[in-house]
Amino acid sequence: QVQLVESGGGLVQPGGSLRLSCTASGFTISDYWMGWYRQAPGKEREEVAGISSGATSTTLTDSVKGRFTISRDNDKNTMYLQMNNLKPEDTAVYYCRCGVHYWGQGTQVTVSS
Repeated sequence: QVQLVESGGGLVQPGGSLRLSCTASGFTISDYWMGWYRQAPGKEREEVAGISSGATSTTLTDSVKGRFTISRDNDKNTMYLQMNNLKPEDTAVYYCRCGVHYWGQGTQVTVSS
């Protein structure tokens, strides 16, 4: 069964950190570009970060540059998003994507005092 499962979301105070993980099963991620997306209530889903198959190239949307880091471990079939200095506007459901077709179910991140 092909599946992407996100974990690591939760409630954190402004300025705090979280590390999201996205683990694939049923296929190998090593041949695919992967990305993190987020969707806040009432807003469209947006791409937050992307990483090439060999992790040689990464992209970050401007609002998270200097705070978020995307990485992957192909041996563990897992991608990560390290989120530091979180802000209330980072509150959203975070989704991982692998290639064109595969999406995770999402994990909630809430930044609030």
